[in-house]
Amino acid sequence: MSALGAAAGVLVDELAGEPPGWCHPVAGYGTAMARLERLTYRDRRWAGALHLLAGVGAAAAAGWLLGRLLGRTGATVAAVAVASSGRMLDAEALAVADHVRKGELELARDRVRSLVGRDTSRLDAGELCRAAVESVAENLVDAVIAPLWWGAIAGPVGALGHRAVNTSDAMIGHLDDRYRHFGWAAARADDVANYLPARAAVAAVCAVRPHRVAHVFAAVRHDAPAHPSPNGGVIEAAFAAALGIRLGGTNRYGNRVEQRGVLGAGDPPGPTDVERAVRLRRQASAATTLAAVVTSTVASRLRRSRS
Repeated sequence: MSALGAAAGVLVDELAGEPPGWCHPVAGYGTAMARLERLTYRDRRWAGALHLLAGVGAAAAAGWLLGRLLGRTGATVAAVAVASSGRMLDAEALAVADHVRKGELELARDRVRSLVGRDTSRLDAGELCRAAVESVAENLVDAVIAPLWWGAIAGPVGALGHRAVNTSDAMIGHLDDRYRHFGWAAARADDVANYLPARAAVAAVCAVRPHRVAHVFAAVRHDAPAHPSPNGGVIEAAFAAALGIRLGGTNRYGNRVEQRGVLGAGDPPGPTDVERAVRLRRQASAATTLAAVVTSTVASRLRRSRS
């Protein structure tokens, strides 16, 4: 039943969106971990690993307690709904596209900071749209399929544990001077936690864009390895190929320059492509959620037939 609960949790997020910021559990987790960092920070990998374990352990304990209070299925629905954020992130990406379309580049640069960690101060219209599309692609994995995946496998403990890993990576999994060592464990844990969900996301993209399957496979195979992320590269390449656009390139993070390779073979994205990426994200999410429901239903019937 965890798969059905996880699917229901994704549906709740798609329909209702995020709770208010003042009572959002993920925001509260981020605040707590920022305060904990004042005590745990050392410029060492072991310190970052202990910091991560404390956060994930607290999140897993919260999931266990939620299961005791609501039952496994109800707790899974609640946990996955909290851990998912597809609707909210879509809205942010569409707002960026709207500002670009109106020529309001400064407003677009301010808005896109809620989606990406790169330096946005000098991004032009095309780079702003690229940032928004890449964020939509990665959020299909981080904010939809991975919470569903881990919720289906491990219930509320899995869903909240994954959200803790992903949030910790967003906070400290950087390559700057402060976090190069302290954030290493969070970055590697996020790579592991999202490895299979990222490949499931590529399969979902293929399922809803069957006429682009050959292009998606080619981009994932040939373009994604140039991307520094083992998961971001495959899903961004899949989106680029499915949409017939070009992503990747050079990103700046303060004084650090990161080369992400060229993903896809089309033109650079514009505002309309951001909207197309959001539609693709929603369709791929729906396909994955439906697959979870069907799989759970079939498995349940097989168990009953054997008993």
